[in-house]
Amino acid sequence: MRIALALLLAAKVAGVSLPDTVTVDGKPLVLNGMGVREATVFKVDVYVAGLYLEQRSTDRTAIVASNQAKLLVLRFVHDVDRGDIVKAWNEGFKNNATVPLAQIQPGIDQLNGWMPAKLRSGDRLAFAFIPGKGVEVRVNDVVAGTVPGDDFSRSLLAIWLGPKPANAKLQHGLLTPPR
Repeated sequence: MRIALALLLAAKVAGVSLPDTVTVDGKPLVLNGMGVREATVFKVDVYVAGLYLEQRSTDRTAIVASNQAKLLVLRFVHDVDRGDIVKAWNEGFKNNATVPLAQIQPGIDQLNGWMPAKLRSGDRLAFAFIPGKGVEVRVNDVVAGTVPGDDFSRSLLAIWLGPKPANAKLQHGLLTPPR
């Protein structure tokens, strides 16, 4: 699968700029919104996330359930150890999975296994959601692999857009069109 990025930058959040459009699996996507993932009681900025959709939407439930291509890009602004990111994924799946965890546990294990020992400031994770295929995971623009299945895809996206996101401010940013 090919992910193409546009040259025009649409928005900038916490020093991170993202293009206004991308192409995923031959489909043009637009930047739906951007937000910052804060962690700990000290509100440390961990990453800036951008969500791309075929058509903009503010309805988180409809976005997760939709059968359209999507791209979620995470650009790290703070170093994160593998253990911390895996713990965050696991907690996010536990709180927001759209199906029983046992059903998608092999995909969760696969995703966790692809995380590097440390994600450093400037590193990038990208999740391309392709209906009928699954989620292609890229670490610093290198394909780690694809986790098959729409159930896994919906559950992964629900980490950010589900009823119990780790950070409500980030969710709001992903659902707010850039200006």
